[in-house]
Amino acid sequence: MPFGLAPRRARVLGAAAVVVAVALVVGLVVGLRGHAAPKALAAGAAPGPVVLVPGYGGSQAGLEVLAARLRATGRDATVLALPGDGTGDLDDQARALASLVSSTLKRTHAGSVDLVGYSAGSIVARLYVQELGGIAHVRRVVTFGAPNHGADLAATAGALVQGACTDACAELEPGSALLDTLNAKPLRPGPAYVSLRTADDMTVDPVSSAILEGATNVLLQDVCSDAVISHGDLPTSPLVEGIVLRELSAQPVFTPTAADCDSLRAAG
Repeated sequence: MPFGLAPRRARVLGAAAVVVAVALVVGLVVGLRGHAAPKALAAGAAPGPVVLVPGYGGSQAGLEVLAARLRATGRDATVLALPGDGTGDLDDQARALASLVSSTLKRTHAGSVDLVGYSAGSIVARLYVQELGGIAHVRRVVTFGAPNHGADLAATAGALVQGACTDACAELEPGSALLDTLNAKPLRPGPAYVSLRTADDMTVDPVSSAILEGATNVLLQDVCSDAVISHGDLPTSPLVEGIVLRELSAQPVFTPTAADCDSLRAAG
């Protein structure tokens, strides 16, 4: 066999080639998985800047009050300016949030951000964290008045006037493709979620729509039984502000009870 290899040597080299090939394939698969699923940030990481996401229509007024309260405690807080009139596609809004988070991290040199989502802004925050890689940059997510399972008001608007409920409005109807897809996936481990809801909410109806599996879910009237807080009052409610400040602190996320009512209101 002047131009070949001895049988034993050929077998050894063949086996080595198989091992190398398998190693390359495994390395490629692991690399692809790592790219597709960024490493989650721990909920116990050090607090960083706060980014607040407005609701449908994009009004920043109420959230600016909460942002100012956060700044008074020394936190960097920025309210997202939603693209267009704030009624457009929620995926586009989530991409705008991703851009703001990126610029905020560069500006502050922080390792993570906390997100506050109001109403439809809660869905935008979830889309960013769960679908656009935000899981690697977000420590905690606190939402209030979140239409996690849709709002009957959106469905009513669509039924009353044909073509009146499009883009974000249509995506917030119960059973929309966007919400069904988002809710079909469990919250990925990493950032801690807190969802606040009020029994007086006439916008996100039913109120139970705000309940999010895997989150710390809080009915505000379970904390302060005398609380009268409408959907529009949520961003400026002292009770909500007090809970947000506590949940975004360096302390672990907790479920407030009636014993915490006075202290949380005072903190807000």
